[in-house]
Amino acid sequence: MRSLFRPGPAILLFSYLLLSIVPFFPMLLGKPVGDGWLIAATEAICWLVLWALFQHPRWFHYVLLPAMWAVPVEIYLRLYFGQGISTHHLGIMLETSPKEAAEFLGYKAWLLLLLAVSVTGWWWGLLQIARRHDVLRWTHGSRWLLLALFAAGAGVWTYGEYVGVQTQKPDAGIAASQQEDAHADNGAGKAASGHALSNPLVEQLRLAATRQIGPLPHWARIPYDDGLLARSWPFGLALRIADFWHERQYLHDLAEKSRAFRFNAHLQGDPNLPQTVLMVIGESSRFDRWQINGYDRETNPLLSLEENLVSFSDMVSAVSATRLSVPIIVSRKPAAQSLKAGFAEKSFLTAFKEAGFKTFWISNQMSFGQFDTPTSVFANEADVTQFLNLGGFTNNSNLDDVLLEPMSRALQDRAPKKLIVLHTLGNHWNYSHRHPGEYDHWKPSLYGIDNPAYTDLKNKEALNNSYDNSILYTDWILSELIQRLKASDQITSMMYVSDHGQTLYDGTCNLAFHGHNTQYEFHIPAFIWYSDAYQQLYPEKIKQLQLHRKSRLSTENVFHTLLDMGNVRYPDERLEWSILNRKWRAHTRYVDSYGWSNYDNASFRSDCREVIDRKTPLQQEK
Repeated sequence: MRSLFRPGPAILLFSYLLLSIVPFFPMLLGKPVGDGWLIAATEAICWLVLWALFQHPRWFHYVLLPAMWAVPVEIYLRLYFGQGISTHHLGIMLETSPKEAAEFLGYKAWLLLLLAVSVTGWWWGLLQIARRHDVLRWTHGSRWLLLALFAAGAGVWTYGEYVGVQTQKPDAGIAASQQEDAHADNGAGKAASGHALSNPLVEQLRLAATRQIGPLPHWARIPYDDGLLARSWPFGLALRIADFWHERQYLHDLAEKSRAFRFNAHLQGDPNLPQTVLMVIGESSRFDRWQINGYDRETNPLLSLEENLVSFSDMVSAVSATRLSVPIIVSRKPAAQSLKAGFAEKSFLTAFKEAGFKTFWISNQMSFGQFDTPTSVFANEADVTQFLNLGGFTNNSNLDDVLLEPMSRALQDRAPKKLIVLHTLGNHWNYSHRHPGEYDHWKPSLYGIDNPAYTDLKNKEALNNSYDNSILYTDWILSELIQRLKASDQITSMMYVSDHGQTLYDGTCNLAFHGHNTQYEFHIPAFIWYSDAYQQLYPEKIKQLQLHRKSRLSTENVFHTLLDMGNVRYPDERLEWSILNRKWRAHTRYVDSYGWSNYDNASFRSDCREVIDRKTPLQQEK
């Protein structure tokens, strides 16, 4: 035993201990860690089983390298975003190009590279220690006893998981009656039901066990759940990766299943009357930085001149991440389901197609993963799909003006009815890369600075000026789109909505970017523009639009409003969600803040304006 405390083995064991305390990092920030003892016990059992199974760390040390690489990322996320690596973060990492990652990190990219090299060196040094010290080998017979106990426990847990566990201990007065009825009711009423299995033979065995033996007694229940294991370190990382790949397969399967989905939509009106509906999805734009919404800077000098433009004063996005917010915009996916992967329905693109519209999805977002990301599952429903940004998110990337010519070509398409969706880069970080030099209006700014770091408070003024400059350029882009619609001889209308907002070191708030549960990230700019010809054709829609400009709205309204804008009808339509309809009614607006918080029954804490539900937020399903 003493030999374990020699320098080599002690360093190895201490390093493994450091890996294990990663879940407790929030305690250093003054935040509690729930179920701490259960997490520690789970980790201890996992280490013992791993050691007993492989007998010596020289064999299992190899699989620890990914976890050791992930430690700096885990700490970074907990430090700046208050959460560890999740399937969502893994998705973002996989869908983010190296150029975007380097731009996001700024000079910290070199620090990350240095950390990766250092961690690899640390891992290699520990491997050499493991190889040289045979004292770390577990040869005692207790190894087999532990494995046997673990196998027995795993068997009991598996039985309870698939056959069931009694929800409560039956009292003596009804025990005999339950025993007599065990064969007839399969344990109904006294046990939590087990999970059915897809393999027919195994499913028959499960049903036989249910009938002949019945569910486990409540006292035999193994207190394990995947959530505890997922929160442990380093073992939980494997479960998170497995969940991520399961999510990707789920998205693929949903895309396949939804191929047969139909809205049974139809056009109400003349199918030969030329009409174009333009939908513009913004990126990372916040409501209060727009001049047309009351901002004291002239960030919308062009849009403010448009008489037929109605800006909504109270539109919110349920989540502050593009891959989660866009599906709510383009489909009927409820906000409270936005954290769950996929959706079994198609988007408004398919509804418009069914009604005879030719559909276009033209994107200045990255094409990386275009066939399997949540947004791209919907984008590929369009008749024409284009991903135009080949230059990453650096100063060499395309500006949003790259969308103008493809939009004009789509507008000139010979099809009489058209839906055009433009997905912009908008006001995505780095803000100074979202506009040309002539829009570097407010200074000091980040324009011309290589790899500025948004986490550096020294950049606060320059960062905010660059953000406003990017909105000034967005104003020109949107105005140019409107001018092209005006120049057309078609019935035209346009809707703009941002996917989410931004936090920008507001007041004494030391947060920036998004993912911080602040009002600045949920309250978004949105507007509708309509041509004179559209108003003449649909005067009632414009009347309702004006009436609802100050109503409580969310991105859940967009799907229904856009179809109503095109006068597209379908059997189970919900016109009470359309901003253009007299049937419109307000609905509960949930946002992703410590659960699903009711935005309209929330307080806003500190200068960060963190959204805090006055009641208990709804539990989230992921």
